[in-house]
Amino acid sequence: MAGESTSAATVGGTAVEELVSEETQTLQPWVTIVWDDPVNLMSYVTHVFSTYFHYPRDRSERLMMQVHMEGRAIVSSGGRDCMERDVQAMHSYGLWATLDKAE
Repeated sequence: MAGESTSAATVGGTAVEELVSEETQTLQPWVTIVWDDPVNLMSYVTHVFSTYFHYPRDRSERLMMQVHMEGRAIVSSGGRDCMERDVQAMHSYGLWATLDKAE
């Protein structure tokens, strides 16, 4: 099949083909991305990061500046369920956020 890695291993004199499992691929962490928008003040975005993620003020400000200057910032990483929860929380604060697989 296209896109699947295979390797052969000998077990008891027999070649066994092993496929990279989807489970291994799904263990890859996910990230929450906050995107720049023309609505929210920079001080408010900093407040959201400090309040929701409990980040120190300097980290919250750095992330806010990254959102402002680069158009986006990765604000958290972890399992898909946790990142979906973080995205929903950012939406509840009025921020534009999405989740994606970590690179």
